[in-house]
Amino acid sequence: MKALNEMLVSLQNGEIVNKETVKVYERSLEKEGNTYILMVKVDGVKKLLAAGEGSLFDDLIGEKDDAGKICALSHENRLVLNRYLSYTKPQAFGTKTATFGLGDRLGIASPGHIKTIENHQAKPILAQQSIRELTLTNRTLSDLIDAATFATIQEGYKGGYGADGDHLKEEADIQKVLELGFSMLTLDCSDYIPTGLNELDDDALKEKFSHLDKTVQTHYTTNYANKSFEVNGEIITFSNEDVYRYALEYHEALKYMVYIYQTYIEKLDRPFDFEISIDETETITSPQAHFFVANELKNQGVSVTSLAPRFCGEFQKGIDYIGDLDQFEKELSEHARIAEHFGYKLSIHSGSDKFSVFPIIAKYTKGVVHVKTAGTNWLEAIRVIADKNPDLYRRMHQFALERFDDALAYYHITPDLDSIAPLDETPDEKLAAYMDKDASRQLFHVTYGFILTEEKDGKLIFTDELYETLTEHEDAYESALEQHIGKHLDLLSL
Repeated sequence: MKALNEMLVSLQNGEIVNKETVKVYERSLEKEGNTYILMVKVDGVKKLLAAGEGSLFDDLIGEKDDAGKICALSHENRLVLNRYLSYTKPQAFGTKTATFGLGDRLGIASPGHIKTIENHQAKPILAQQSIRELTLTNRTLSDLIDAATFATIQEGYKGGYGADGDHLKEEADIQKVLELGFSMLTLDCSDYIPTGLNELDDDALKEKFSHLDKTVQTHYTTNYANKSFEVNGEIITFSNEDVYRYALEYHEALKYMVYIYQTYIEKLDRPFDFEISIDETETITSPQAHFFVANELKNQGVSVTSLAPRFCGEFQKGIDYIGDLDQFEKELSEHARIAEHFGYKLSIHSGSDKFSVFPIIAKYTKGVVHVKTAGTNWLEAIRVIADKNPDLYRRMHQFALERFDDALAYYHITPDLDSIAPLDETPDEKLAAYMDKDASRQLFHVTYGFILTEEKDGKLIFTDELYETLTEHEDAYESALEQHIGKHLDLLSL
């Protein structure tokens, strides 16, 4: 505490005096009015020092002495910073700027993400987690913006970041993210897209279509049946059977998209990025289907920032693309033309580690794209744990194997667990190499929730030690993120 008090004295003049017992984040030094702030870390805990005078100083909550205040990185202090420092608040980026989603399951990756992305063309979506991930990690939507805000302070980053209510389905969750000041919403429409249509032949589709309201039938057949549409040099044609299929597949989802847009998005008095997700379905989104959905949205006055189809092949979590690259390139080029035609960005979900298709995506999206990543940041944390705390890694690895089957209730992946080298045959210095293998990457990718929340006798088994290790070795974690996420951005030409 004495060292912090001495630092406050120097901060009153906008100066930084380093102390051996305190880590100083020099990029965080900021002056707002007559108030100086500076972020430091002492005994493994980050604090905000405030000195001077004025409304910002008065509003920050902290332990006060004659020289200033020592403030916790609390939710309340985040709200104060958002009021005074506009760059700490989430912002929308629109349809012409490339954006990169950086889901942070631990809440400590954003400094590394900022260091990576500030040298690239894309803007970061630092706060991005689905309700599923929040539930599995015992975090809240507010936690996401808290972590992102303090990361911008720590890194002195004023380039702007976004906050995405990711894969939201329920209206109550949508209302919540809007109230909290999120700048983006990814509307997951999978609950409104029926399954089993792929099993129906043309006659069965026609019969099922005949049960729709007559007005609905007339709308779709009049506007699409046996019609062709020119899209950036490509012709998209719909047969009667195509109309039956796409009307059955997307009619209810389209109603929900329009309802959410008209009820919430259209009424906002601030810029906002609205993304439509139709990727988490059993059916690959053909370019025809993509055009059908996009054209209906346009005709009903719905303006979207980005749209995420389900692409051919497999975008499994935490590993490279699985599928025919030639077919992917053909369809991706068509999807990109459709997105350009309607004036929104193509969105790539489960974009973590899809290195083989990134150059293709870069070629056809021309630097205007949204890519979501999440679990790969967690996997880099695991890599650091394996290197710096091998005993903890071994315990987590064994536990992940025991809970793997439970985790499959939340994710579709197909790793060959038998291909993972036995722990007892792997020396400590080779543990980090597990994160270079697909099967072990996916093992950790899907079991994170169990690892982070497992308790014994009311105490978390792994989490406290995990955070302690990553806090002690934060530079190593940031370097790992810079290298790994940097590879994503480089291959995407962003």
